[in-house]
Amino acid sequence: MTQLDIRAILDHLPHRYPFLLVDRVLELEKNHRILAIKNVTMNEPYFVGHFPHQPVMPGVLQIEALAQAAGILSFQTMNRVSDAESIYYFVGIDNARFKRPVVPGDQLHLEVRIQRVSRGVWKYKGVASVDGQLAAEADLMCALRSLPPPGAAAAADSGEAAP
Repeated sequence: MTQLDIRAILDHLPHRYPFLLVDRVLELEKNHRILAIKNVTMNEPYFVGHFPHQPVMPGVLQIEALAQAAGILSFQTMNRVSDAESIYYFVGIDNARFKRPVVPGDQLHLEVRIQRVSRGVWKYKGVASVDGQLAAEADLMCALRSLPPPGAAAAADSGEAAP
């Protein structure tokens, strides 16, 4: 089983502070599942406003953390890393449920399993937990898409051919 530290995670995801939400990969089985962690600290920028009197990690960021773990799993499965020519989009979410608050000091365990891959769309089941208690769960969908070469969008807007 593969483990990844933060340097390897940075190779597999384009996200950076303050939006990188995976700190370590504990287990990774290509084509199957990943178990990663997000250490939730009081230093997270969203706690300033969510909520000052009772800090709680926003549910949408718990789901984003699951999607980022899914991205690492998919890149590892494809034997690829993140690059400037493509982007891995979060394209769908179903059945999201939130069962307990995630607060500073918690370690959020992110388990994502590949359900299927069809026509370039990856479907996963994601479960986030703290101390063995379910915090959030959702069915996720992501897709890898090619990006236009630099300058292609500007050339298209001006009617000129890209170099």
